[in-house]
Amino acid sequence: MSERLVIRNVKFVDGQSADIAVENGKIAEIAQAGSLPGSDGFDGTGLYVSSGWIDMHVHAFPEFDPYGDEIDEIGVKQGVTTIIDAGSCGADRIGDLKTSAASANTRCYAFLNISHIGLQRVDELSQLEWIDKDRVKEAVTLYPDFIVGLKARISRSVVKESGIRPLQLARELSEDTGLPLMVHIGSAPPQIEEVIPLLAKGDVVTHYLNGKPNNLFDETGKPLPVLVDAVNRGVHLDVGHGSASFSFKVAEHAKRNGIQPDTISTDIYRGNRLNGPVYSMANVLSKFLYLGYSLEEVIQAVTVKAADWLGKPELGRIQVGDDANLTLFAVKQEPIVFVDSEGEERTADQYIEAKGAVIHGSFFTC
Repeated sequence: MSERLVIRNVKFVDGQSADIAVENGKIAEIAQAGSLPGSDGFDGTGLYVSSGWIDMHVHAFPEFDPYGDEIDEIGVKQGVTTIIDAGSCGADRIGDLKTSAASANTRCYAFLNISHIGLQRVDELSQLEWIDKDRVKEAVTLYPDFIVGLKARISRSVVKESGIRPLQLARELSEDTGLPLMVHIGSAPPQIEEVIPLLAKGDVVTHYLNGKPNNLFDETGKPLPVLVDAVNRGVHLDVGHGSASFSFKVAEHAKRNGIQPDTISTDIYRGNRLNGPVYSMANVLSKFLYLGYSLEEVIQAVTVKAADWLGKPELGRIQVGDDANLTLFAVKQEPIVFVDSEGEERTADQYIEAKGAVIHGSFFTC
C-alpha cells in the first residue's frame, strides 16, 4: 500500500458515511464522505467499514490435518484481520505455530491446548499424562504475547475414560497461569451440568449453540439453569460454528430467551471452509442476520466484544492515531440458502460479503 491511502464513501454500521485516510499504516483522518482530496485510494461506495474482524475460534496449523488451514486463507483473505487459534497446538508445537504466525499477514494469537500433543490426535485428553502442567507453564512463559488462554475440549470423543478430570486440571492451570479457559462442549459424558459450573468469569464456552443431546437448552428450548448461572457470573458465550456445533433450532431457542452470543466465531479449517457448512466468517455472520440480530449486533460480536475479551480495545475501534485495522464488506440483498451443522437449510434474503481488509499498512482484497 502507498504511504497514503484514502478509502472513500464507506458506511459505518450506524449508517454514517465517511472517508478514511491511512498514512504509514495509521488512521490519519476520518472525514465527511467525499471530502478528502486526491485521486489515490479506494472507492468504497456501497460498502460498509468496521474495525477488523476478529475470529475467536479457528484452526490454523495445517500440519494437523484435517483440522488445520493456512493462516491467511482463514484470515485476511476472508476480511478477518485477527484470528485466535483455538488449541490446535499444545506445548509440543506451539512454537511452530508462533513461527508460522510471524510470517503471516493476519494477526494471530492462540489458546494453548492443555494436552502437550494438541490436535496431533483428536482424543488428546484421553490420557491424563498428556496434561503436563510444567510444560504448559513453560510454554506460557515462553510466549506471553502470543498465548491468550488455555483450551480444553471436554466431550466424550476427546476425554474418553478421563471424564471431568481434564477440566479440573485445566481449572487448576488457569489459576496457576492467570489465563482464562476456552472450553469446547459436546457429547456426554461428561454431562453438561458437570462442565459449566467449573467455568469462571472471563472463561469462554465455545459451541454454545450446538444441537447435540448434551447441549445447553432443555427439550422445550429453555436455557438450562447452569447456562443462566454462567451468564450471570460472566462466562463468555462463543459460537464456534464448525462442522458439528451450530444448530439453527438451538440458536432460535437462544435468541427467543435472550441468550445472545458474546462473540461469533467460525471454528474454521480447510475442510469446512471448502466444503461447508462454515465456508467463511461472512457466511457465519450472515446466519445471525437471518436469526434476527441487527447488523450492528453482529459486527460488534466480531469487533468490539472480541477486542474487549482480548484486552485490546484498540482492535475494536476506528480512531485517528491507531494502527489501521479495517474490514470492508457489503450486505447483499439477494436470496441465499444457509446450512447449519445438522444439515438443516434456511433461506434468507440477505447476506454479508467481505470485500477487503487493511492491516499492517497493506490493503487486501477478498
